Amino acid sequence: MSTESNQLLEIDGSLLYYSILAGAQRIFDHQKILNKINVFPVADADTGTNLASTMRSIVDAKIPIENLKQTASAIADAALSGARGNSGIIFAQFLYGFSNELKADGKLDVQSFAESMKKAVGYAYDAIANPVEGTILTVIKDWADYLYAVKDIIDDFIKILLEAYNKAVESLSETTKQLEVLARSHVVDAGAKGFVYFLEGILDYFTKGHDASSKAETDEDDQSVEVADLHEEITFRFCTEAMIAGENLDKKLVQEKLHELGDSIVAAGTPKKMRVHIHSDHPDEVFAMLSGFGAITYQKVDDMVMQQEVMHNRKADIAILTDSTCDLPKEMLDHYQIHMMPLSVHFGDSFYLDRLSMNPPQFYKMQQQTEVRPTTSQPTVKDFQNKFEYLSTHYTSTLGFFVSEKLSGTYQNGMKSARDTGDRGGKPSYIFNSKSLSAGLGLVVLRAARAIEDGMSLEEILPKIDTWISKSNIRVTIPTLSYIIKSGRIGHFKSFIARTLDLKPVIEIDKEGKAEIIGKSLSIQGAHKKLFSVIRKILKGEEVWEYAITHADNAHVAEFYAAELEKIIGKKPIFMDHVSPVLVANTGPGVVAVSLMLK
Repeated sequence: MSTESNQLLEIDGSLLYYSILAGAQRIFDHQKILNKINVFPVADADTGTNLASTMRSIVDAKIPIENLKQTASAIADAALSGARGNSGIIFAQFLYGFSNELKADGKLDVQSFAESMKKAVGYAYDAIANPVEGTILTVIKDWADYLYAVKDIIDDFIKILLEAYNKAVESLSETTKQLEVLARSHVVDAGAKGFVYFLEGILDYFTKGHDASSKAETDEDDQSVEVADLHEEITFRFCTEAMIAGENLDKKLVQEKLHELGDSIVAAGTPKKMRVHIHSDHPDEVFAMLSGFGAITYQKVDDMVMQQEVMHNRKADIAILTDSTCDLPKEMLDHYQIHMMPLSVHFGDSFYLDRLSMNPPQFYKMQQQTEVRPTTSQPTVKDFQNKFEYLSTHYTSTLGFFVSEKLSGTYQNGMKSARDTGDRGGKPSYIFNSKSLSAGLGLVVLRAARAIEDGMSLEEILPKIDTWISKSNIRVTIPTLSYIIKSGRIGHFKSFIARTLDLKPVIEIDKEGKAEIIGKSLSIQGAHKKLFSVIRKILKGEEVWEYAITHADNAHVAEFYAAELEKIIGKKPIFMDHVSPVLVANTGPGVVAVSLMLK
């Protein structure tokens, strides 16, 4: 750093990196208010979470700080890898433009800084299929234009950043006049405000040092802003994103192809790595189209209708989060506003989000048409962190219920992420190993949801959850053990016997959450009889709270079970539905599961 009379004439890689971290922290501090004022392009209340995720990738990445050009490139690459939402991807593309146009290998003066930022604006605009003024784009452009206009008369970074920051604040206030939806909501653009917070953090770093903080101001800001309740109809339901890896990736061609599938299209990145964003009703079609350009290395699908309901019509202050193996029907998830983390299904190099970009009928068809054995994976810690941070901006606490830890790493990733989010100041999250799966997990989730709907407090619910988990039972008939043997989810000795004798087993998920063979038959009809016998033993002296039937492309047997169990239990199942593709990948087709919870 070169200074004269407290002037800052040059910055190096280290100063660039730490100033970016200061800007990132300011966004972390204010992500709640950014979510609150998010009304454009859709009022889905997640701009703060998305920008924070983008920044978190920079913070978590190992960034070299010895060389300015390498530092800027690494920051841009990290931002692109973690970018989420319109504003996050636009911002990542802007950083990429800056790093790409940066000529300095040593230190950067004001003039070179302003020239690189001016050119980076074009990168941000090119990423958008239909750029709209009054958004983060406008404020970035006005800020960079001011830098460029005064670069020849101001050589001090601190002075030029202060004056340019004031220009950005002025530009931000004008966004309300540029977009009708902002004017009607009485707010500025959320992404643009996030960029101004980012600039504020950088300026404070250079003027106040490492201790600069805005936490004292955060709560006041959050409480003072009121947003008009617009209830605008969402044109396309799902915010869909992907990362593509390939060669000679063409952003304009990708944007052109996406026009047929939705709106709010953003394509950012390099010729080898592209981040894509679109609002669409058909995420599966989006991913199918994008797969023609390269390997899809990341997918995200957010339900904007759910997000809007949470923002404007939230039914409770306690959030419920589960994973896609819970097998509750979509209408139940929507009614109780239950949030869901999708697991992934992989066919070779291609992967899909369980129940979002891959539904059961699609899975059955693909499983029949390919010799590649599907595999599965749990949500990443980063995916969970994003979800918990989003929930903490709208709820006072979160209850998380996940597939048995004996069968998946989902519970452990959820537990770690909840702990990390809580350590960073998020709201408390209570994470439970359901020791079950499919509708066995679903019934635990449903019981908690009904308790919340009935007005029970968190303090009343928490002591009951372990009991509910212990009262959840699941019994499964499987036509063939070949799939589950390959998955390694039952003991080798038992699997050897069953395979050798070609037996049709009845399987339970035991009280520890492990899959165990509890009955065997030479025919599938015999397996059915054993299943009913096992259920009668479970019900001896007990009353059923609710039960459900799930199946893997075996509706005929599921309906037969429903008719027989209605005679035994005295009421119909609360639902019948397909088993999650993630579960079918490990059990194979034809599976039918009976899940019941005792009172």
